[in-house]
Amino acid sequence: MLIPLILSGGAGTRLWPASRRSYPKPFMALDDGECLLEKAVKRARAVAPQAPLLTVTSRDHYFLTRDLYERIPDLGQTRFLLESVGRNTAPALLAAAHWALAEGGDEAQLLVLPADHLIDDVEAFKAAVDSASKLAGQGYLSTFGVVPTRAETGYGYILRGAELDGGYVIDRFVEKPDQTTAQAYLDSGQYYWNSGMFCFPAKALLAEAKSSNPELAEAVAACWQATKREEPCLLDRDSFALVPDISIDYAVMEHAQRRAVVPARFDWNDIGSWQSMGELGESDASGNRVRGPAVMVESSNCYVRSSGRTVAAVGLEDVVIVDSGDAVLVSHRRSAQAVKQVVDQLRADGHPGADTHLTVRRPWGSYTILEDADDCKVKRLVVKPGQILSLQLHHRRSEHWTVVRGTARVRVGDDEVDLQANQSIYIPVETLHRLENRTAEDIHLIEVQCGDYFGEDDIERFEDRYGRI
Repeated sequence: MLIPLILSGGAGTRLWPASRRSYPKPFMALDDGECLLEKAVKRARAVAPQAPLLTVTSRDHYFLTRDLYERIPDLGQTRFLLESVGRNTAPALLAAAHWALAEGGDEAQLLVLPADHLIDDVEAFKAAVDSASKLAGQGYLSTFGVVPTRAETGYGYILRGAELDGGYVIDRFVEKPDQTTAQAYLDSGQYYWNSGMFCFPAKALLAEAKSSNPELAEAVAACWQATKREEPCLLDRDSFALVPDISIDYAVMEHAQRRAVVPARFDWNDIGSWQSMGELGESDASGNRVRGPAVMVESSNCYVRSSGRTVAAVGLEDVVIVDSGDAVLVSHRRSAQAVKQVVDQLRADGHPGADTHLTVRRPWGSYTILEDADDCKVKRLVVKPGQILSLQLHHRRSEHWTVVRGTARVRVGDDEVDLQANQSIYIPVETLHRLENRTAEDIHLIEVQCGDYFGEDDIERFEDRYGRI
């Protein structure tokens, strides 16, 4: 059984301000309206339409992912494996291998697909997957090597060895090279970009891990034994926190006895920067690519992305401008990789914009910050049908709720009341409260907070269906 595995999540740094920790790159919409995760899922279904689709993501991103999947028609069976704490790819993939053995038996194979890759040529992708699966059937740990088109210094490389049926033995993995070395790799025709996509026999992956990195293999096995087998499957927090934080390349692939690379002759883009994002889609006569309202005057080879406000660019060349509503990035295209330094500085300053947008998704819906002042904070909340906020109180702020659409069941202290549109309620400091949507339509309400502190950590939860206590 070939089981597609979607790896989804990330820190959201390289495509800030559109991508952030709370809403990372896989969820970003492209020009056609689809996000990278949606495209990855459809690609996975194209090669394995009947198998369960396994998604490995963080607990924080589970509800975002679940809600997205619900909007994809004819998706089929989906399963989730949730990381309780952040770790690199090796712990996630070894845990997924244990899951695959339990689900599909000794013949189970995992097709590992990062959620932030863009591949348009699905037929060529299917052909490469078929070759990788055949090699996996012979016990090889297979990876997909992208045929390089330029002397790229931002990717790791794979040197191919002896030829196999459908691929090559991997001679060695190579770290990101300098420009001269990258050109030599390109000229040789023997090297591939390391795509980070794999096809493993689950049983062979665990055996190779036990041989090359027994500490890691034992730690993941212990975590799997301590994990409750339910859906979604949340990896045991205490034991998963003890698992070494290491990539699958370092932990297993660089030491494996049977490893192969399949040439990926399909188009491939990992959307690793605004420069690569700015190469997608059609450009105007001056080489500009624009998404959203913009006016371009005497400007060329620019990428402009706006979420709503009109951007005017005058006399610019090779510039990236991204306006997300609460932040604006302006960068030369060749400096786009340095955006991560902006995020690092914002985090060092304690700025919330490093990790969250004005609109923040929650398991029950979302809220959008309308005003954030020293003496008050105003939000617009949207609560989805059948959802309920946690039973909570605040120590340093009171709240006023005004319903603008729908009917909300509100508890304040020991009292419950149904609020209709244009009705309000006051929630004093240190008072238990919650809000529930028992209807089939979204509830929209305005929340006004008053006090001396409005951080999300001023929430003490007593009951929560989403496990956030």
